[in-house]
Amino acid sequence: MTTVVALGGNALLRRGEEQTIAAQRRNVRAAVEAIALLAGSGGLVVTHGNGPQVGWLAVQQRDAGGSAPPLDILDAETEGMIGYLIMQELRNALPAGGQCVTLLTQTVVSPDDPAFAAPDKPIGPVYSRGRADELARTNGWSVAAAGDGWRRVVPSPRPVGIVELPVIARLVSEGVAVVCAGGGGIPVARGPDGRIEGVEAVVDKDRASALIAGGIGADRLVILTDVDAVYEDWGGPRQRAIRRISPAALRTYDFARGSMAPKAEAAADFAERTGGTASIGALSEAADVIAGRAGTAVDRDARATTYWTGVA
Repeated sequence: MTTVVALGGNALLRRGEEQTIAAQRRNVRAAVEAIALLAGSGGLVVTHGNGPQVGWLAVQQRDAGGSAPPLDILDAETEGMIGYLIMQELRNALPAGGQCVTLLTQTVVSPDDPAFAAPDKPIGPVYSRGRADELARTNGWSVAAAGDGWRRVVPSPRPVGIVELPVIARLVSEGVAVVCAGGGGIPVARGPDGRIEGVEAVVDKDRASALIAGGIGADRLVILTDVDAVYEDWGGPRQRAIRRISPAALRTYDFARGSMAPKAEAAADFAERTGGTASIGALSEAADVIAGRAGTAVDRDARATTYWTGVA
C-alpha cells in the first residue's frame, strides 16, 4: 500500500511558536514517529507546507537590508530546509536499511491562472491590522485577515503537472521513502518553446499532493494539519467534526479559501478519481488519523455523512 502524507506548514511551525529551527525539528520528530511505520507497509511519500517558513525567510532577508528573492527561489530554499529536517528524522526512524531522499520538485502551473489576479494564500507571520497595512504599503504586499490577525497573501495557482513525477514513482517503486513537493513544489510555467521558468507564487501543497498521489497510483492520501478534523458549520452554533463523508457531500460545503478549502478539494479529488481514501486531521494525532481513529475520512463509498458525535 502506497501512502502520500502531507504535513502542514502551520503544523510544523505553529502559530505563536518560537520561529526557530529547533522548534521545527521538535515538531518534525513528533510527526515522523507516526508516519515512519508506513514505510514498512508499502511506499511512502511525504510532502509538506511552507506557509510560515517562506514568509519568515522573506522577512529575514528584508530585515537584513536586502531585497527578498522571488517566491520561487524562497520556495526552493524552504523545500531544501524543511525537507532536510524531515529526511533526517525519517531516516533515523526507519528500520535498518531503510532509505529516504529529499527531492527538489517543480510544479507546473498555468501563467493564465486567475489566482495571479486574486492572491489568497497566507504566508509568513501573523500581524496586527495596523502593522499589516504598514507592511503592505512599504513592500507592495497584499494582506488579508487570518484568524485573529492579518497575514501576507500571495497567488496560489492550481498545479497542473509535476516535472519530477516519473522520478518520484521510480524511487517509490524501489522502496525509497521520498520527501518532495515541499510548499507545493517550486512553481514553474512552460513557455511557448517548452522551457520552464519560475513564477512568483506559492502552490497549495494539498493540491500538489493529490496530484502526486494520483500520478503514482497511491492507495491513500493523509493530510495532517493544525486542526483535528473537517468541521461542519465551523465557528457556528451547529459546529461538529465530520468523521466520514463522500467526495460529493464534501463539495457541498463552503470552506475558507486559503486554508480548509484546498484541503477538502484535494481530498475529494483524490478519493473521487482513484477510489482511495483521503484523511484530514491533526499532526499531533497523526497515528490515530492514519488508523481512522481520528480526523475526517473522505471515501467514495460513503453512503452517509457521519460525525464524531453521531450520524446525520
